[in-house]
Amino acid sequence: MQKNKTTSQLLLFIIYSLISGCSSTPETESVVKPIPARQPKAVEYALTLQGAPYRYGKDNPREGFDCSGFVRHVYSTQGVRLPRTAKEMALALPTIPKYAIQSGDLVFFNINGQVFSHVGIYINDNHFIHAPSQRTGKVLVSNLTTDYWQQHFSGARRPIYSLSK
Repeated sequence: MQKNKTTSQLLLFIIYSLISGCSSTPETESVVKPIPARQPKAVEYALTLQGAPYRYGKDNPREGFDCSGFVRHVYSTQGVRLPRTAKEMALALPTIPKYAIQSGDLVFFNINGQVFSHVGIYINDNHFIHAPSQRTGKVLVSNLTTDYWQQHFSGARRPIYSLSK
């Protein structure tokens, strides 16, 4: 009887740990979503890069990506030239109200005390793809409605072809 109670308690502890661990680390969330119909080509391409390694200062699939390197690379394949850093992108592109965000728009976050310190590409249905951090180690899809991303959201911008070569 005591052995069954101990086993049950252990199982409950493991289940609780798994559930609470996932909810406390939203930036490690990975949602493999099918590519919805009528996505911009940049988003279709970005989704093919899920799992690419995170590497600070890098901007290509062979070596890996940091957040702005990922966004810049994706848009460069579509002929859109973007600045190198998240902050420079945010300052160069037109602001989009949160209610008007569309697939392919850039979403920005304050993750280290700087207003535009992280960037990702909005997909649809409140999801975005990004290269979050060394800790997560890879490009992944996250949910914009989690508490973490809602609290750190600092704006959206729309890439424009006037920044192209």
